[in-house]
Formats: sequence, C-alpha cells, structure tokens
Amino acid sequence: MGIYDRDYYREEPRGFQVRAPRTIIGILIVINVAVFLANGFANVAFGERLGSNPLMHILSTHGDTLTKPQLWWQFLTYGFVHDPNDLRHIIFNMLGLFFLGRSVERHYGRKEFLWLYLLMLIFGSVVWSVCNLDSGPNTLLMGASGAVVGVVILFVLNFPKQTLLLFFVLPVPAWLVGVFVVGMDLLGATGRVGAGNVAYSGHLAGAAFAFLYFRSGWNFTRLTQGRFSWLKLKRRPRLRVHDPSRDENKLHNEVDRILAKIHREGENSLTRKERRTLENASQEYKRRQQE
Repeated sequence: MGIYDRDYYREEPRGFQVRAPRTIIGILIVINVAVFLANGFANVAFGERLGSNPLMHILSTHGDTLTKPQLWWQFLTYGFVHDPNDLRHIIFNMLGLFFLGRSVERHYGRKEFLWLYLLMLIFGSVVWSVCNLDSGPNTLLMGASGAVVGVVILFVLNFPKQTLLLFFVLPVPAWLVGVFVVGMDLLGATGRVGAGNVAYSGHLAGAAFAFLYFRSGWNFTRLTQGRFSWLKLKRRPRLRVHDPSRDENKLHNEVDRILAKIHREGENSLTRKERRTLENASQEYKRRQQE
C-alpha cells in the first residue's frame, strides 16, 4: 500500500454534505448546544408551572452534592448545562472551545483530549463543592467554563508565543491571555471584581489541573491501556515456521496502522510498543537502502 492509498490521503467528496463531527471538539459543542436547546424547552414548558427547570435542576451540581454520593454523577453532567436565560454563557464557552480547543486536541490526540476535558470538568466541580459546602441545595453550578479555562491554559502552555485576539480585537501573545484569564479569576475569587454568580473556584481548579498535567507529563490514555489485560487467558506458544516475507508484510501493515493512528489521534496517543515499532521500521528501511 502506497502512502497516497491510505484513507487520510484520499480526496474528500465535493458538495454539501451533512455528517457527524469528526473531532471531540465538534462532538462536545453539539452535545452542549443540544442540551442547551432541551434546557430552554424545559424552562418554557415546566418553569412557570413547577417554579423551577427540572432538567437544569437534575443535571447541575448542587451545593450539597458532595455529601450525597448517589448524586456524584452531577460532578460531570453539570458541564453540559448552560443557563437558558443567558445566551452569552454558552456562546463564550463554545467559542473558546472551538478556537483554542482544536489545536489542543490535535496536539494531544482525540482520546487524550477527551480524558482531559472530562477530568477538568469533574475536578472543577469537586473543588467548587468543597468551597461551597455551606451554600445549601438551592445553589447550582452549571456550565463548561472550568474545563474551557483549562483548555485555554493548555493552549497557552503549549503555544505561548502564538498571537491571539484578546476580546476578539487586541492582538497579543497567548501567554498574556493566560495571565489575564488567571488574574481575573483570582481577583473574582477574592471578591474584588466580577459577578457574584460566577464560579471562580471552578475556573481556577480547571486552570490548576491543566498546569499540573502539562508540568507532570501525564498521559491518561496510556495509563488506562491494558488495565484489564489480566482477564485474558494466556495461551501456550505454538511452533511456527519463520517466513521473512510474512514478517515484512506484517511490519508494513503495522506501520500503516500506527501512521493512521497518529493522523487520527495525535503522536501522544502512541504506546511505547508502537513507538518502538516505528523506530525498528525506520532502521530496517535504512538498512535496505544501504544494501
């Protein structure tokens, strides 16, 4: 198989087509918008009659969620709920996710980015809950802001000199945007600036998680691979006849698979075994060229 025969080098069909998003960013935006529309419908249909929005109430994290283990799934679902009465809430979150998240996803790969995003959501809501234990069940946390701030910080850490438009107008280096975002959240958390209904602690938690991830070199995709391999029964090795041509085809196919994975999920998604395979293949190709 030649390099131009691989799926990701084939020419895309032209014309208007409706298809599912191919990136995690696209999927996350679609889910957030869908929940926002459903939330708005529930607000209109049930809000006046019941006195509250049942969908928003069920999915949001509450001030007492931390004390109710049966509701801990709200630490994740809150991140897909946005205030139906505040259109800016979802617009700014989704714009930040769209413009900066795509580069972060390409850098870390689809699976790793999904792990990161979900863990930043959970960490942000848990920290917020710890800081608001005395606020009671009527205090709600909703929105993807904690994870989005984490995505912004990851972009800044990986591409500090890239030019961004602050307030969509002023061109500044990315590192300055990171300083501005964290600085405003710190001032908001101390009550010096900003609105009282903003979860600054959740924002700062997302930023802290992103910073620790970047500095520590974690990789959640690799950490979770092979965790249940002990369930597989071990078979006794069979006697085989060595066939060099078969080994060559097997190596070629494995290299094709790994290259496709890099294109699809990013280089950071590779396991140690896959990296060794690429190194061995490179050495083998060089040896053949010298013969």
